[in-house]
Amino acid sequence: MHDIRFIRENPAAFDAALARRGLPPLSADILALDEKSRALKTELQQGQARRNEASKAIGQAMAAKDMAKAEALKAEVAALKEGTPALEAEEAEVGAALNAMLAAIPNLPADDVPQGADEAGNVELSRWGNIRAFDFAAQDHADFGPALGLDFEGGAALSGARFTALRGQMARLHRALAQYMLDTQSGTNGYEETNPPLLVRDEALFGTGQLPKFAEDLFRTTDGRWLIPTAEVSLTNLVAEQIVPTDALPVRLTALTPCFRSEAGSAGRDTRGFIRQHQFEKVELVAICAPEESDAEHERMVQAAEGILQALNLPYRKMLLCSGDMGFGARKTYDLEVWLPSQATYREISSVSNCGDFQARRMNARYKPEGEKATRFLHTLNGSGLAVGRTLVAVLENYQQADGSVIVPEVLAPYMGGITKLEPR
Repeated sequence: MHDIRFIRENPAAFDAALARRGLPPLSADILALDEKSRALKTELQQGQARRNEASKAIGQAMAAKDMAKAEALKAEVAALKEGTPALEAEEAEVGAALNAMLAAIPNLPADDVPQGADEAGNVELSRWGNIRAFDFAAQDHADFGPALGLDFEGGAALSGARFTALRGQMARLHRALAQYMLDTQSGTNGYEETNPPLLVRDEALFGTGQLPKFAEDLFRTTDGRWLIPTAEVSLTNLVAEQIVPTDALPVRLTALTPCFRSEAGSAGRDTRGFIRQHQFEKVELVAICAPEESDAEHERMVQAAEGILQALNLPYRKMLLCSGDMGFGARKTYDLEVWLPSQATYREISSVSNCGDFQARRMNARYKPEGEKATRFLHTLNGSGLAVGRTLVAVLENYQQADGSVIVPEVLAPYMGGITKLEPR
C-alpha cells in the first residue's frame, strides 16, 4: 500500500517511479479521488457540527419561548439528519475506490534498482562455484529421476499434472535437504523456527500483496480460506495490526512448509520434471525491522540463502532484478540462480526481496521509535532459504553419475542414515 501523503506531496516523483515499473502516470487519478474523499469527510464533519449546534439552539429558543425559531431549527436538524446517510454512503464508496486503486499499484523500486522492462534488464552481480565438466552426456532429472524414486506417474494419477510423489531414497534426500536448510537458518543464521498455519484468511494475503491482484494463482477452500503460496504470508502477518516493541527488532523468522500455487500464469512452462509444481516445500526467511536496518538485513538474508548453495557445492549466480522484473511487493530483489547441467543454464532457486514499508502499511504493522510519541511503519523482507524441490533438482543433476546414480552431498550425511549414493532401482 502506498502513502497517500507522499503522493500528495510528490506526485511527479510518484509517477516517475511508476514509469520505471512500466506503468502510466496515476497520481492525477489518485489525487482526484483523494480530494473528493476529503471534501466529503469535511462536509460530514461540518454537518455533524451544525447538527450539534442547532440541537443546542433548539433548547435555548424554547426556553426563550421563541417557538418559530425552535421549529425552524428542528426542521434544519431533520434535513441534516436525512441527508447524512447518503453522504456517508458516498464517502464510503469514494474511500473504497481510493483504497482499491492504491492496493492495485505495485511497490516503487529503490533508487539503486536498474531500469529494465523484463528479465533481460537484470544485472549479474557475481558467480560462485565451478561448473562440473561431465565425461558423459548430462541428463535431465526428469529422465533419470524416476529410477531413483521421482514418481511422476503416481503423483499425476493421484492429483493431475504438476504433482509428484517422492519414494524411498528420493523422499529421504528431499527430507534431508529440508532439514539441513531449516537447521542452518534457525541455528547458524539466527532465524526463529516457526510452524505457521497453512490456511489463511483474505486479510493475510492482502497484507503481503497476493490479494486482490493474484487470486487466480492461489487455491481457495470451500470455507473461504486460502492455501498459502509461500510461508511469507503466514510469517509476515504474525505482526499484522501490532506495534512491535523496539527492543524486539529485528524479528527474524523461518519456516519449512508446503506451498500451493495454481501456476495460472505459467501455462506451458516447465511442464516436465520437478521444477514447477502445484505443491512444493520451501524454507522461507522473513525479517521485520526498523527502516534504517532494512538494507543491511537484505544483504544478511541473501547471504543466508547463498550459504546453503555453497555448503551443497552447487554453482550459482547472484542477480539484481531490474525494475520491470521485480515482484509486486518488492522495492529491491536479489535472485539466486543455480546451474542446471541438463539445460546448460542458471535457473532461479531463491528470490530475496526488501519490501520496505509496502506490506507493513497493508497490515498496519508498526513500531514506536525511542523518544517519539508517534508510531512508524516497519520494513519487511522475505526470501527462500531455499526452495527444497528446486534444490533437489540441482543436486540430482549436478551430482549425477554415468550409471544413473547420484552422489549425496557430504553436508547431508547426518540426515541420510548412512545413504551416500542414490542407486537406480
